[in-house]
Amino acid sequence: MKKLGFGLMRLPTLDPNSAAKVDVEQVKKMVDLFMEKGFTYFDTAIMYNGFASQRVAKEALVDRYPRDSFTLATKLHNAFFNSFEERDKVFNDQLEQTGAGYFDYYLLHGIEAGSYPKYEKYDCFNWLLKKKADGLVKHAGFSFHDTPDLLDEILTKHPEMEFVQLQINYLDWESEWIQSRAVYEVAVKHGKPVIVMEPVKGGTLAKLPAEAERLLKDARPDLSIPSWAIRFAASLENVMVVLSGMSTVDQMRDNLSYMEKFEPLTEAERMLTGEAAKIINGQIAVPCTGCSYCTEGCSMNIPIPKYFSLYNEDMREDLSRKGWTVNFSNYGNLARSFGKAGDCIACGQCESVCPQHLPIIEKMKDVSAHFDH
Repeated sequence: MKKLGFGLMRLPTLDPNSAAKVDVEQVKKMVDLFMEKGFTYFDTAIMYNGFASQRVAKEALVDRYPRDSFTLATKLHNAFFNSFEERDKVFNDQLEQTGAGYFDYYLLHGIEAGSYPKYEKYDCFNWLLKKKADGLVKHAGFSFHDTPDLLDEILTKHPEMEFVQLQINYLDWESEWIQSRAVYEVAVKHGKPVIVMEPVKGGTLAKLPAEAERLLKDARPDLSIPSWAIRFAASLENVMVVLSGMSTVDQMRDNLSYMEKFEPLTEAERMLTGEAAKIINGQIAVPCTGCSYCTEGCSMNIPIPKYFSLYNEDMREDLSRKGWTVNFSNYGNLARSFGKAGDCIACGQCESVCPQHLPIIEKMKDVSAHFDH
């Protein structure tokens, strides 16, 4: 299997204010390009693209290609079941939504210290093995957002899990918080292939500070900036596939251009990504990946990732010199359709589901102080 996977998480939309209004015709073009070049791995989940991703997978992929020509992955998230029976209801709904008949890869979704006990309480690991025995799942695994020690504990207790999905990118590789290197090494120790999520960190590694961009462009002017991030993850020996949440046909074409005949990073190139990471880390205010898990349950309808993106851009600017940026207008336009940052009621729902474990409530105060005046 080629090492690039199509993450159906940040699909193109017909309405910038509604993730669920997916531009299915553009997705079909992207799927066709992907399949034409011999790539087969597609990744979806219940809540992706405003709960529309699995339906779009059926329309753009499953209904248009022979079932044995592609690989489809989806997930059981702990927010959607509270009984043994509800596990099956979720699974059966997913089979119906995707029309897939079976799932090539099925994951217990986003395991971390807070959710792990629930997966154990409802015996989800054995439940997943039963689905595999019944022929409804080909490969059983889980995605993970926590410490190397917890990952080691889970893989020691559940050696039957065949793979693990981890957040790995060159910005988080040496991060004390995400610990990409450390969790990857735990997976290697247990002999588990790794599927990589967030290789471009929600677009953070697609648009770099000028100094970091020059560093990479001077070394390889023929390659796009995002290519460095995808290739970094794909160059790791134990990585099976790297998921890219592509949002446009152009992004798809770019990824295919260097992944069709993949060349791992040289040692010199790997060193450059480390230098770029140092530059980026010195300028990023909120390390949000834009996954939008936080927005679905926000009672104030605040577009948290979008506000963080605008805030991060402004924090990289010399505002003492400029005084005003276009992001003030962008924020105002968003606030006409959504809640303002200052409308946050600090309920904590967003923080409870954030894979990055960000202090969202405090950061929203910073965003409000910056834009709400």
